[in-house]
Formats: sequence, C-alpha cells, structure tokens
Amino acid sequence: MVGGVAGLAVAMKRGRRKRGKAKEATGAGPDVPVTRLTVIEPDPLPGAPDAAEEWLTGMRDAPEEADGLVAEALVIVNRAMHAHQLATQDPYGGGIPAAMALVTRVGYGTGDELADGRFTDAIEVPPAPGPRGRVEALRPQERLAATLGRRESTDACETLLLRARADLDGERPREAALQLRVGLEALLAEVSAGGAPAGKGSTAQIGAGQAARQVEDLADLEARRTITGEAANEALAGDLTADRAAQVAETLDLAERVLRRRRILSA
Repeated sequence: MVGGVAGLAVAMKRGRRKRGKAKEATGAGPDVPVTRLTVIEPDPLPGAPDAAEEWLTGMRDAPEEADGLVAEALVIVNRAMHAHQLATQDPYGGGIPAAMALVTRVGYGTGDELADGRFTDAIEVPPAPGPRGRVEALRPQERLAATLGRRESTDACETLLLRARADLDGERPREAALQLRVGLEALLAEVSAGGAPAGKGSTAQIGAGQAARQVEDLADLEARRTITGEAANEALAGDLTADRAAQVAETLDLAERVLRRRRILSA
C-alpha cells in the first residue's frame, strides 16, 4: 500500500542536562539535533501503479495544494504537542510554526518507508509567501528593537489575542472562546481610535480613511461583546456550536485587523 505524507524536519533541543563546570566559550557550539516529524495519511493512494507518481506531479504543479497538506500536517503535529504539554504540565512546550521547519516535503511511500520517515519519492515544499505588504507595514524588526529597548510597551490584549489565535488554529475553539472574551475586553480598554497621520495630500487621505475604518471596527467589536461573552459561557458548558465557533473566528479576525491597523496609523 502506498500512502501520501507530509514531512517536516525541525531543529529542536529538548530535555535538561546536569550542570557541569563552566567552560570558556571557544569555537562553534555543539550540534543541535534535528527532529524529523512525519504525518501519514491513513488512506492509501489509488491502486494504479503510476497513480502515486501522478499524485506527486499534481502536488508539484499545484503549490497551493501542497501548502494545504503541510498546513494540515502542522495542525496534527501541534495537536500532539499540545497534548504532550498538558500531560507534562510544561507551560513552555508550545507548538511549531511553519517557519521553524528546516525542510518541508510532501511525498509518498510504502508503509514501512513512511513509518521510518522515508519516502519512495517526494518534493520539497518552499515556505508559502506571506502577506508582504502587511508584514512590511508592521515592521516587526523595528518594533522588536523598540520593545527590547523599552522605548515601546506592549498591551495585554496582544498576548491574549495571540493565545486565542493559537487555540483557534489548533482546533481548540472552546479555549479560543475563553481567551477571546478577556482579549476583547483588554483590547477595548487599551486601543483607541486615533492615530491618523496629519498633513495634506494622498497620504493624509489614506490615513484619514484608515482612521475612519478603525472607528467602525472598534464600534463593531464593542457590539460583539455580548455574543463573545455568550460564546465563552457556552465554552464553559461544553463544545461550541458551529455558528458560535464561526462568531469566535470572525471576532478574532476583526480584533487582529484593529491591532494591525493601529500599527499602521501610529507609523
């Protein structure tokens, strides 16, 4: 039987070592072990002899499909890591982002090959291109430097909403709903609608338009406080309904948009 698989090679260092005597730092550091993670599709590919090759060719010709397989594999890996985190009560054993992988491959192989993390044939999947304009607008490196240099502070809502996003992407909508309730309350307390660039011309007009949309989105978030609280209460009682989970996702998307726009308006 031949099955499809997504593989991730990730550099990770785990465990604790006994403290020895201090040594002078000379030369290169020790090699970091690489952990190979393989996610195997349980259903075999069609039985035709050349079906596996045709499937892999399709992955090569349609990068978005290969990206989708990698994304699905990451969800499964991070779900396992979350379970491990709970079992070991390790508050720092978080998930693995796609950017952490040294190499990402999609391929096929026999049962024995896949169980050993090997392929009959595979293609390497480069990182999916991100939203370049948005990343450049946020200038993460500049903000990192400002935060580390204590020239800029961070808000509690940013951390809370990041946790909600991790839970939602990790298919934990109950936890996401609970995080979102406090994250939304913090955002509405910490984020104001101001920040449009002063001046004249097209730049000022763009800034004014962004500020107007910020006011609208903040008002929308204010109106969503009730349904967000209801979603959190529902999460305390059990699983969310599909409609409620969709409301959580929509509110989180809106809150993240407000935070992104705030960075643009304050630039």
